[in-house]
Amino acid sequence: MWVRVLGGCLVMLWALTGWAQNAALQAGRAEEAAAVSQFLSVYRLGAGDVVSIRVFGEEDLSREKVRLTDSGSIFLPGLGELVVRGKTLGEVERLVVEGLSGRILVNPRVSVAVDEYRPFFINGMVEKPGGYPFQPGLTLRKAASLAGGFKERASLSKLFVIRGDDPGQSQHKAELNTPVYPGDIVTVEESFF
Repeated sequence: MWVRVLGGCLVMLWALTGWAQNAALQAGRAEEAAAVSQFLSVYRLGAGDVVSIRVFGEEDLSREKVRLTDSGSIFLPGLGELVVRGKTLGEVERLVVEGLSGRILVNPRVSVAVDEYRPFFINGMVEKPGGYPFQPGLTLRKAASLAGGFKERASLSKLFVIRGDDPGQSQHKAELNTPVYPGDIVTVEESFF
């Protein structure tokens, strides 16, 4: 009898542990999704990003997968060349709506999406230094994983990031959980001890 009771308690404990782990995993995913959503709302476009601009019901005014030029511009039918570098997706949407309103369309509905972000770069003590495609939610630890992991002599206390949108290109100390953004340059230095 005690064996059955003990077995039942163990099964209940196992089920509760699984439920708690699942709840924690779901909370972590929700937190990550919120961080990605916030990133997308403030993300500023730069040279090398690939965007799609859709004008609903007007295929001839829409553009799919257009890479921003070095000057950060794109060409849209009816509007010509638009400089969108440094603008958020919402700002580009408003710019296109304002350009099309009245002159070309009565009430344009526009959506702007990023198809590909400009790459980030990682160098130093990683297995495969170079440029890699950016993914929302990227941290320095994940960036190093994309680059084949840290080399044996990598110093995890000498990590630096140069932000892609920093005109001064100043290097900042970073940690493994520091976010990495498109255009960033990550450096992993060598440990001497």
